[in-house]
Amino acid sequence: MRIKGAPAVSVTPAPGAEATIADAASAILRAIGEDPTRDGLVETPGRVARALLELTSGYASDPYEILGTVFEEPAGAPAGDLVVVEGIPFHALCEHHLLPFPGVATVGYVPSGRIVGLSKIPRLVDAFARRLQVQERLTAQVADALNDALAPAGVGVLISAEHLCLAARGARQPGVVMTTEAMRGSLRTDAALREALARAHDRGVARREGLHG
Repeated sequence: MRIKGAPAVSVTPAPGAEATIADAASAILRAIGEDPTRDGLVETPGRVARALLELTSGYASDPYEILGTVFEEPAGAPAGDLVVVEGIPFHALCEHHLLPFPGVATVGYVPSGRIVGLSKIPRLVDAFARRLQVQERLTAQVADALNDALAPAGVGVLISAEHLCLAARGARQPGVVMTTEAMRGSLRTDAALREALARAHDRGVARREGLHG
């Protein structure tokens, strides 16, 4: 199944991408009245190019390859129990302004015969985050990829992020946080599971805020 808004397979930057982006960054500097050859800016176009390629490196990741290795659910595991990975940090780029929106994700699922290794879920979030994104699509993509790979009884994803396009420009409202959710299967229908996922998300967000407080 093709994930909406994302390539079904990995893609790589165009040949000469770093030089092309660096040239564009130099043109932007000149357009705002700066001199890209002056001290302090002479290396900036190259840094911008490398940073942008790093921030969009998720295009080179195939989400289905990340989730390609799954395991049988352990015998005797209670049916209907929720598996949660909370406090997953990420940095994404808003596709409207090319400004960052850093945030925290919580991913939970109810196994139905198959489970995935712990490290795969943060890697999945990172693969989708390091693309040009909107938060609503990012949330849905993570949920749908996990749902496709594991066919679990339910999947839930919660993401909270602060958008620099709102904090640093336009309305200039720093500290405003947007939260999105994507619920599939039993996470959509079972209020107790949703509440458990929400509590885990609150813990993860609070822990991350504590690290930077």
